[in-house]
Amino acid sequence: MSTLTSIISRLRMRHLRLLIALHEHGTVQKAAESVALTQPGATKALNEIEAMLGVQLFQRTHKGLETTDMGLCAVRYARLINTDLAHFHEELESMQQGRGGRLAVGLIMGAVPLISAALSRVRSLQPAISIEVVEDTSARLLNLLDRGRLDAAICRSRVNQRPHLYTSLDIHEEELAVICHPDNPLTRHSALTLADLSDTSWIVYPANMPMRLLLEREFHEAKIPFPLYPIETASAFTSISMLGHDREAVALMSVDASKPFVDAGMVSRLPIQLHSRSEPYELVTRKGASLSPATQLFMREVALVGNLHADVEAYIESL
Repeated sequence: MSTLTSIISRLRMRHLRLLIALHEHGTVQKAAESVALTQPGATKALNEIEAMLGVQLFQRTHKGLETTDMGLCAVRYARLINTDLAHFHEELESMQQGRGGRLAVGLIMGAVPLISAALSRVRSLQPAISIEVVEDTSARLLNLLDRGRLDAAICRSRVNQRPHLYTSLDIHEEELAVICHPDNPLTRHSALTLADLSDTSWIVYPANMPMRLLLEREFHEAKIPFPLYPIETASAFTSISMLGHDREAVALMSVDASKPFVDAGMVSRLPIQLHSRSEPYELVTRKGASLSPATQLFMREVALVGNLHADVEAYIESL
């Protein structure tokens, strides 16, 4: 493989755009058309990249091109560079026009109440910042972070098979609640156990998500079969809406996420104590990524809301 200095001097944006196109289209012809190259030009450029890196990025098959493991790595970084350049252009243009730059953050559902306060503070301090907020699962948020679509995410990096790709800081431990419709007969009890809910209709998180695994562990340790035929969703809105239509059902949700709905009388929290603790969620950034002023401002406001000021300052300094 060439040295880093050699790669930097020889690698061109057309190489990166071609890598992404080859992975997405699977043929040299279609990829060449999408980046305005001739087919011979695209083939030559691909040979240049593979010779430069000293590895095979695509496997030629009768069906077209298949991206190798090395190729997947190269495509991932090509996307990051491409996205970072797009963000650079957008942020520079924004600053030239007198605005405050751009901020894109991702949140898991349980972090929404905490981070909403931080985002409100960011908005009050820098009204001209363009803010994008994405709520999704940890796995999907980390994917967006990998692709450079997010500046930071509040999620769990441990769900990824390669957590070493990220720098993270624990910011909050979730307390979990079992909620239901306010008229659910179970609300009349002063105390409940999982055994009391064993025949109840459950709304649960999809398989392998942290809160689903936690609930499965609770049932296993209580020696009770996990509920049959549950409704699976990662959406808080769907869970709340379903509980509004089914007065017999129950759902697992973080206390922070459920509190606004409980306070509004839309759902009730059942008097049941879960023994397992959900893993803390984290403030996550890409390892080695430079932090824009808008991102640093957001991180400091998260620190103020979560009483983590010194930890976040050390975290920013370490990046």
